[in-house]
Amino acid sequence: MKQPFGACLLAATLLALSSSAAFADYQLNILHFNDFHSRVESINKFDATCSAAEEAKNECFGGAARLKAAIDQRRAALAGQNVLVLDAGDNFQGSLFYTTYKGAAEVEFLNGMKIDAMTVGNHEFDDGEGPLAAFLDKAQFPVVTANLVIDDQSKLGNRIKKSIVLNIGGQKIGIVGAVTTETPELASPGPHVKVTDDAAAISAEVDALKSQGINKIIALTHVGYPRDVDKIAKIAGVSIVVGGHSHTLLSNTDPKAAGPYPTMVDNPAGYKVPVVQAASYSKYLGDFVVTFDDNGVVKDAKGDPILLDSSVKPDPAIAARVQEMAKPIEELRKKVIGNSQGPIEGAREICRVQECSMGNLVADAMLDRTRAQGISIAIQNGGGLRASIGAGDVSMGDVLTVLPFQNTVATFQLTGADVKAALENGLSQIDDGAGRFPQVAGLKYSFDKSKPAGSRLISVDVQEGKEFKPLDPEKTYGVVSNNYMRAGGDGYAVFAKNAKNAYDFGPNLEAVVADYLGAHNPYKPYTDGRVTQVAPVAQVAPAAQAAPAQAAAQPEPAKPADAKPLAAPEQKPAPAAAEGTAASPAATAPASSAPSVTTPSTSMPANPTPAPPVPAKSDPTKSTSATSAPAAETPATPAAAATAPAAAAPQAAASEPPKTPTTHVVVAGDTLWGLAKTYYGSANQWRKLLAANRNIKPRHLPVGEKLRIPAK
Repeated sequence: MKQPFGACLLAATLLALSSSAAFADYQLNILHFNDFHSRVESINKFDATCSAAEEAKNECFGGAARLKAAIDQRRAALAGQNVLVLDAGDNFQGSLFYTTYKGAAEVEFLNGMKIDAMTVGNHEFDDGEGPLAAFLDKAQFPVVTANLVIDDQSKLGNRIKKSIVLNIGGQKIGIVGAVTTETPELASPGPHVKVTDDAAAISAEVDALKSQGINKIIALTHVGYPRDVDKIAKIAGVSIVVGGHSHTLLSNTDPKAAGPYPTMVDNPAGYKVPVVQAASYSKYLGDFVVTFDDNGVVKDAKGDPILLDSSVKPDPAIAARVQEMAKPIEELRKKVIGNSQGPIEGAREICRVQECSMGNLVADAMLDRTRAQGISIAIQNGGGLRASIGAGDVSMGDVLTVLPFQNTVATFQLTGADVKAALENGLSQIDDGAGRFPQVAGLKYSFDKSKPAGSRLISVDVQEGKEFKPLDPEKTYGVVSNNYMRAGGDGYAVFAKNAKNAYDFGPNLEAVVADYLGAHNPYKPYTDGRVTQVAPVAQVAPAAQAAPAQAAAQPEPAKPADAKPLAAPEQKPAPAAAEGTAASPAATAPASSAPSVTTPSTSMPANPTPAPPVPAKSDPTKSTSATSAPAAETPATPAAAATAPAAAAPQAAASEPPKTPTTHVVVAGDTLWGLAKTYYGSANQWRKLLAANRNIKPRHLPVGEKLRIPAK
């Protein structure tokens, strides 16, 4: 029997539609960020709060208003498509907005961004359950973390789910969260919150979602990029990993990136899993699109993070609200946190050449905060101490003036040999008054600055109980420093290269010092001989020996007693070009003339060394060679010391007219344009540098390469 033509056509059409539906691809656009760390206000290139002057010069990044604007712009551009906005945790801790509002500011702005889901980070537990519970009360988005076991007595209740299922464009998307298992050591979740194995918890929840027929599952994690790649992406059933915790920049265009964006990982089940992370501090918005086949397998994933620089105009309503909320923060700056029985010496001419009471305070505070984690040695760069504090009441503003960079406490392990190498680096530019001079706690050392750089240490002893014992080169020690140094800043490349079990995202250093002052109130400033300069062996007369040694080791103090914080203008971090490397007489030394890196790594906020009369140091970068290169370059002034007393070298240099250095060691972020502006005063002179260095590519300067700098 013949069917009518129309019936056949209808049947064929239905079959075609059915076949098309069965094999249709599904695309999902994911916008994401992580490790916001209370950067409610925009940040500068040092990851610290951006000033009004920097904002006017279009030198700022991120911030809640700019992040909101970027999310809105991408949503508008993707109108009609499937879009998710995800937050991979650590919204708390990192600015005075958190100190003042304890998470209320962060949740207000996250609500405004209309995020679809968030996982908790370890810093959400920094102050116990209370702030997180209040955050959850106000959150208008789901929070998912599978590896938390919360008992009935917890303030958190049942508001943190193991997973959720969202219907996006007619497809069910499962989202499973996880937080680092190190949370109990890094924060204070309290007795009612247990953290279990992340991979096991995710795996169990993925199985539960798969049993419901869900085949597109996102692991939203705060465990770190290495863990995401090595473990989480290899869990059967996980389709995508959106991560945080390690502050990792992934990119296909940025040479400083730790890997491609997304990083495609082979899952043992026979498919590839895209892994993404978007640095930190709201500087980037991750943006990628994933194509699934009809079985929920990822066919393709592509994208790149968006740098939220001045080209992204902040949302005006959020910007106004940020300004309104900033007003009470000024009151916090005035808050008295303790009392000092005497001036706390932080003058640069003291703390960069010898033990100082401010260095002892900061190092003691870091060690006190981390001792329970097995830490026994603290090392703080003298250049990170930016002011003194007078006797009497000490305010939070005083502490912030001393420590303005929003650096975090970093813990790690080093061998004794590496600790010795770090101290040698700290002593390597003492004649220049460089900021790398090591202020310490938990150890004591002596040095002879007349010896060549790299061999100035005479002795190093580490405190064990109530006794000091010689540093054992083979033994592994727990060390605490700031994240700038841990990343290789101020020439501490050994920290970046050889540190084991490093964690760079502890509490802010200024908060640790403020807490320590409050716990030791009133505080009595002191020095105890933990750093000792010994006299050179060969001297003509004891009397003649004593005077120069004392003059070199103990410059006249800055008399902090009659002032509150004694802050010099150069205490503000600024690009080296603004600080004038060529204008300084000390610029005759090639190594010390290196300009600051224009864009530091996002995983490490900077703690730069100030300039005139001391040359500026490079900002920290991810590249180990970048941080070690300046340290390897020998300044010109010590060379002159072979024929003249060491104390005379700076004076001799000061009497000479400024000179253009003959070489420059490339550090991450250098460009020919920037170097030309630094050394010649005009970026248009970059061709002169290119002509003198024909073996380089102008757009990709090799880190560690020594460039010839022709005379003007």
